[in-house]
Amino acid sequence: MRMRLFVVATAVLLSALFLAVPYLPNVAAQPAQTNIPIKVYFSKFSDSDPSHVYAVDRSSPTSAVATFSIQLLIAGPTLSERDQGYYSELNSIFSQPSVCNGNHPTGGPDFTITLDHRGPKPEPGTATLKFCRQTTSNGELEDARILASINATLKQFSTIKNVVVLTKDGHCFGDLSGMDKCLK
Repeated sequence: MRMRLFVVATAVLLSALFLAVPYLPNVAAQPAQTNIPIKVYFSKFSDSDPSHVYAVDRSSPTSAVATFSIQLLIAGPTLSERDQGYYSELNSIFSQPSVCNGNHPTGGPDFTITLDHRGPKPEPGTATLKFCRQTTSNGELEDARILASINATLKQFSTIKNVVVLTKDGHCFGDLSGMDKCLK
């Protein structure tokens, strides 16, 4: 009886394997995913002007190039780029959990990008980047470097002419006047 059960179980298993083989995807026949060339703009230690940023070449595996390029900006320069003096302060300003929805290991994304909007108002050619986490900077120069990096990184794309950067609460990042001038 046990032998018969073993033979039947083995036959069922082998049949399932042979039936499944034709349905496996042909990985070799799928086209390779194309990487889209992008640039990420970092500050450089040798330059004290906070408005000066420098491009490094990257490639995006996704057509969501604006989002991917800002993710790379947050990640910062590679080790070899750091050795050349490039840096980004963007990652160091974040604290607290994300307030944006998302299925991410950290509970949500660091930012959202809305194209063709100045804050909540439609405006063709303007991208609004809104942080999803609390931001705390060391002052105006750091804010200026971060804004210069974000602006240059996003404006490389032909559909983005203007950039608005908002805090998680919807206020203009780096606007010490409290008047939300970037929304006007």
